[in-house]
Amino acid sequence: MDVGFEARSADRIAGNVDGGARAGNTVDFGMSDQARSARGLLGEAVGKSERDLELGRAALLIAQEEYPQLPVERYVARLDALAESVKDRLADETAGPIVLRELIRALYEQEGFRGNKEAYHDPRNSFLNDVLDRRLGIPLTLGIMLLEVGWRMQLPLEGVNFPGRFLVRYRGISNNLLIDPFDGGRIRFEDQAQELLDQVYGGMVRMQDSFLRSATKRDMIHRLLVNLKGLYVNVHDDLRALAVVERLLLLRPDSPGERRDRGMLLVKLGRGNEARDQLREYLDFAPHAADAPRIRSLVRRLERQDGPAVGRARGR
Repeated sequence: MDVGFEARSADRIAGNVDGGARAGNTVDFGMSDQARSARGLLGEAVGKSERDLELGRAALLIAQEEYPQLPVERYVARLDALAESVKDRLADETAGPIVLRELIRALYEQEGFRGNKEAYHDPRNSFLNDVLDRRLGIPLTLGIMLLEVGWRMQLPLEGVNFPGRFLVRYRGISNNLLIDPFDGGRIRFEDQAQELLDQVYGGMVRMQDSFLRSATKRDMIHRLLVNLKGLYVNVHDDLRALAVVERLLLLRPDSPGERRDRGMLLVKLGRGNEARDQLREYLDFAPHAADAPRIRSLVRRLERQDGPAVGRARGR
């Protein structure tokens, strides 16, 4: 889900700069100590190597900023317990395909996990703690759960950033299998991927090898945050959207688009000085972007709010 603000947003926001940013905002923008701690721990987590990054823990740290009292370790233990319960039913069975089918049966038939088709855009579907509590999720969070439990059982699983539907791949000795976490863990062979693509896009998109490229753990965390950002942007929850953008910048600090979106959200929240500086940084990173002229116009309006001294300081 690509939710970067279009250039036309600059025009709309610029029209409200004088009244909104100058008047200020009564919202307390300070983060709680717990949220600040979660943000710091997430930064540490995503800074680790692919091998050492704990995907489930990172997903829970994203949720902890929304739920400051979230007991992360307790939910990590829930993933451990799910894996142990499947192992107990398998006894000494170690054949990968059999272990995989038992894992899927346990999660979807016995535990009752399912895709939330009725309320797909509920933000709770993006928080791993809620997914574990409510047994409802979107393809990505259900996929993260499946990966984490499967990895605890030594299954050769990996994420696949398939268009429109996150998938999990089982790398077998002779065949690779694709698992749809949103559709009850349904298994397909890789050469059946067009069937799933047709379900998502109604036959309008043809399969490409790049659609089955493996997703790193950082890729999955990025996709989770982008999804969450889109949900908040769509309902105009600017403060939460800003918090997500700032976490995206932990992953990709040089992303021009996220710098721009952070600046635009700061304008909407009445934080004109911060917005001005952030948008200047965006223009430094992407001076020839398609929306650069409009962003420059917005920056000039923000500068006028602070008087001519700001422009002189920047040599403008």
